[in-house]
Amino acid sequence: MPRRAPSPSSTHRAFSALSALCALSALAAAGLMAMLPAPAAAQLKIGVTVSASGPQASLGAPEMNAVALLPRRIGKTTIEYIALDDASDPSNAALNVRKLITEKKVDLIIGSSTTPNTLAMIDPAAEAQVPVISLASSARLVEPQDARRRWIYKTPHSDSHMASKILEHLSDHGGKTLAYIGFNNALGESFWEQIALYAKLRRVGVVASERFAPADASVTAQILKIVAAQPDAVVIGASGTPAVTPAKALIERGYKGKVYFNHGVSNRDFLKLCGTDCDGMFLPSGPILVAAQLPPDHPSRAAGLAYTRLYEEKYGPGSVNLFAAYTADIGLLLERALPVALSAGHAPGSPEFRGALRAALEQVTNLTTHTGVVNMSPTDHVGLDQRSRVMVQIRNGGWKLAD
Repeated sequence: MPRRAPSPSSTHRAFSALSALCALSALAAAGLMAMLPAPAAAQLKIGVTVSASGPQASLGAPEMNAVALLPRRIGKTTIEYIALDDASDPSNAALNVRKLITEKKVDLIIGSSTTPNTLAMIDPAAEAQVPVISLASSARLVEPQDARRRWIYKTPHSDSHMASKILEHLSDHGGKTLAYIGFNNALGESFWEQIALYAKLRRVGVVASERFAPADASVTAQILKIVAAQPDAVVIGASGTPAVTPAKALIERGYKGKVYFNHGVSNRDFLKLCGTDCDGMFLPSGPILVAAQLPPDHPSRAAGLAYTRLYEEKYGPGSVNLFAAYTADIGLLLERALPVALSAGHAPGSPEFRGALRAALEQVTNLTTHTGVVNMSPTDHVGLDQRSRVMVQIRNGGWKLAD
């Protein structure tokens, strides 16, 4: 006998039962998912090594302060900062880098405060392929771009930015000769190279070139040679409070010409130690030092004023300085680069993510920071142009825009 086809009513009942079963299964699955914990947000670990103690503490201490104000979350990614003090010692800086990489598994390193310390960090960071954003000034850290330096970035102005500003100001005010006294280390030599270059371009004669160690208590012999040469200006290529030593020695020997520092003295500790002896002296610096004195259309005025309020609310009136601003700029770089790095699909903690973050930093362009407008590229790991520096004069224990 032929099989009877199921009636429409029985087919409908079976379909309804199946639908109900699927609905119950979906509800059960939804309930189960609701009971499970939500996926954890990605976490980025950032290592920090700065010179919070030792001869360069006037740089490292405000940098450490500024780390406390860096973003703790960007998008859905939480950020942990692991900060160490290298005590102004290059060997300690290198050891800190190895510890941060091997023990803490960081994806990015901030630091160090000085050129010698950061030079010591390049090899261990490049070997591990962990990007570094330095807070030191020398172009030697990022130039020439090669397999090692492609992992190194920096937020501070390069020596060329500041040396060119000094020679521009000196020659525009009739100066014909200069003398130089700087650290007997990589910072002092790097700045000297740029001063000598721009002096030649501006046809300013160099009549003396001397060196001293950051820990030297006296530079009398060097200053006697400089004063005897009778230069129109003296350039001091030193950072932090040790730069006070040659400045005071010049005053003691009755020197009446112009005195220029590099941007490594842009903080309150230097002003306090130098006192009235430095009144009238000059330094090229980042715009944040005189943010309130900048013209309304200056690209960094608004950002500089905002960060000044933020930093001084926490650390006191007059406490903002260039080194804190350089650190704050890293937060702005991360806000731009981190989403790009994550879009490659690799999670923080992996070699692939670190490579993606390094590459993303090269893509940061037209970013207004507290110290200028940044346009990074594969051949430029600083990205600042001539708009990023201003000439400042020390007046009555403070900073006065001299442009």
